Amino acid sequence: MRFAFYGRVSTEDQQDPESSRNWQLARSRQLIEPTGGQIITEFFDIGQSRSLPWPRRPEASRLLHTLADPDRGFEAVVIGEPQRAFYGNQFGLTFPVFVHYGVGLWVPEVGGAVDPGSDAHEIVMNLYGGMSKGERNRIKTRVRTAMAAQAAIEGRHLGGRPPYGYQLGDAGPHPNPAKAAAGQTLKKLEPDPTAAPVVQRIFAEFLAGRGLYTIAEGLTE
Repeated sequence: MRFAFYGRVSTEDQQDPESSRNWQLARSRQLIEPTGGQIITEFFDIGQSRSLPWPRRPEASRLLHTLADPDRGFEAVVIGEPQRAFYGNQFGLTFPVFVHYGVGLWVPEVGGAVDPGSDAHEIVMNLYGGMSKGERNRIKTRVRTAMAAQAAIEGRHLGGRPPYGYQLGDAGPHPNPAKAAAGQTLKKLEPDPTAAPVVQRIFAEFLAGRGLYTIAEGLTE
C-alpha cells in the first residue's frame, strides 16, 4: 500500500525541524512497513502551532486538497504522532474528509488504520487531541508564570522596547549555558538619566492635582 506521511513541528516543541521530521518518519515506517506499506510523498508543517486548524496549516491544507484528487498516488496517510497533528476536536473535523474520499488514516496508537465505525478508535483519537490541547495549555501557563516571576522577583526585562523613563542595563550572564556561550546576557530595566526626571515630574504634578492637559502644556513650553 502507498502512503502519504504527515507531520508537524513548531517553535513550541523546542526541537530541530529535521530531527523532529526524522523521528516522526521513523515511527510511521515502523507502523506500515511490516504490512508492505511505503511512503511515497510527504507533507510536513514547520513553524505551525498545533492549535491552528488543518485548513490554516500550509502542508495540512495541501494534503486535504490532495485527498480530492483521484490521481493522488496514495491510498492512505500515516501520522507518526497524532498529538502533533490533532488538537482539541480537530480529529473529529478532519477525519470525515478522509472517509469521504476513501483514504485511510494510520496511527501507531491504534496499531494501524483508524476504523471510522469504531467507537474505541474515535475515543482514542479524541483523547490524544485533548491531551495535545492540555499539553499546550500547560506550557503556556508555565511560561507566563515563569516570565511574571522573573520580572517581579529577579527584575529581569523580558523583551520589547523599554518603557519611557527606563533604559536597558546588564544583569549578568545568561543562565542558559548555550546562550551564555554565545555572549548573550540578561537585561534589566534601570532609570534613564534623561527621561526618568520627566516621568517623575509628570507623577508629581498629577498627584498635586494638575490635569493631564496642564501637565502636557508645561512639558512642551
